[in-house]
Amino acid sequence: MRVEKLLSLKGREVTTISASRTVGDAVKLLKERGIGAVIVTDGTGPIAGILSERDVVRALEAHNGETLAKPVSDIMSSPVTTCDENMSVDHLMVVMTENRFRHVPVVHEGKLTGMVSIGDVVKVRLSELENEKKDLLDYVSAW
Repeated sequence: MRVEKLLSLKGREVTTISASRTVGDAVKLLKERGIGAVIVTDGTGPIAGILSERDVVRALEAHNGETLAKPVSDIMSSPVTTCDENMSVDHLMVVMTENRFRHVPVVHEGKLTGMVSIGDVVKVRLSELENEKKDLLDYVSAW
């Protein structure tokens, strides 16, 4: 399966935040949307960075109470590894696992077109395995 198909199943909505907003604003956005990461924008391209819960926790440990007042740009991860809609989900799973990413933005023809989480990848893979199991059982039952 390609990333494009995964996005058609899960949706293409992407939550973004300006690099100049505060970490506190980003934390509130993460909580309100029930998500683990937001794309950071700054007007120079589709993605300036990504801010994940992991980034926030690391910053809290390093800067304590000052963290929430800092601009998102101070603690975001950048540069960001992205994928294209034409990438296979299996290959994306390898990239995410090897690099320990839980969220990967999808950029196609220079535009941000979606975000894939490791949960999305696992869900698709489990569905594929379930279908393979059914096909094998059907095949064996036919004999």
